Amino acid sequence: MRIVEYIGIAVLLLLAALALLFLRRLVIARQGGTIELGVRLSTMVPGRGWSAGLARFAGDELRWYRIFSYWPGPRRVISRRGLVVERRRAPDAAELLVLAPDWVIVRCVSRQAPVEIAMAERALTGFLSWVEASPPGDPTPETRPYRYKAS
Repeated sequence: MRIVEYIGIAVLLLLAALALLFLRRLVIARQGGTIELGVRLSTMVPGRGWSAGLARFAGDELRWYRIFSYWPGPRRVISRRGLVVERRRAPDAAELLVLAPDWVIVRCVSRQAPVEIAMAERALTGFLSWVEASPPGDPTPETRPYRYKAS
């Protein structure tokens, strides 16, 4: 009988942990301006190192939260000041195992470090608009992609 009690407690704890993850995701999504976004945390092995999460636009920052984490704060914060989209590409065969086939991988370079992010094609339009909408006084306006210089 004791074994059944331990199994019941373990199942209850597992359900509580899953409910907490779901509640955390719901709280982040309710704040608005969120998209599903994958971030490449490691480039040691080609095609590997991707982690799923939610990103939230907050002013000049893109705050990325891991889906399977209990930490309440963002795992990564990407500032749009000095952010340049270097290139975009489709996922290769190894990356298709962890990313959706309609997602696009974007390599960005900033003052912090280069970062690869993956998102749906429809979310990419919003992301590029956010990058382009930098505030006045940005120290590197001429390095912005898709921005035209006045002649």
